[in-house]
Amino acid sequence: MTQPSFLSALDLHKDRLLRFAFNLTRNQDDAKDLLQETYFRALTNREKFQEGTNLKAWLLTIMRNLFINNYRKKAKTRVLFDSTDNLFFLNSGSNSTGNQGESNILMDELTHMVDELDESIRYPFVKHYEGYKYQEIADDMQLPLGTVKSRIFFARQDLKSKIVNRYGNTLGLKERELKMAS
Repeated sequence: MTQPSFLSALDLHKDRLLRFAFNLTRNQDDAKDLLQETYFRALTNREKFQEGTNLKAWLLTIMRNLFINNYRKKAKTRVLFDSTDNLFFLNSGSNSTGNQGESNILMDELTHMVDELDESIRYPFVKHYEGYKYQEIADDMQLPLGTVKSRIFFARQDLKSKIVNRYGNTLGLKERELKMAS
């Protein structure tokens, strides 16, 4: 296919390509940029197009691949713009550390509450918390699956009631859960 005939064939698909680009980008300027880049790639790779095949499909494939590649590139870079005079935000770094004291104390108290549970409900609860599946716990304890699920449920209810007794309803427990726990 000669270059003038290839250019005229490209122009036949311009409207369809622009609509497709807009559907991908949802921005008129970005769609025009994508169309221009698609035309550039099509012209530079004109010799790879096989005459007699579907030109529109070839162009749409180029456009879609360009869009995906650009999207992935943007997702990786995530450029941060700092409008301060001394570039304070860019130079400040993101190595801030917060005080974890309160959460550490709360976790220690919760761990103590779990340790106070009856052994028959504490063991399956701890195993479930560690990521074991119900069936694995049932096999380990040589109990039916329903019994293990019940014991984990009772452990949760017992912990909820202990939390409510100690902290009140300040932790955001739902009223329905509070009624079930008591």
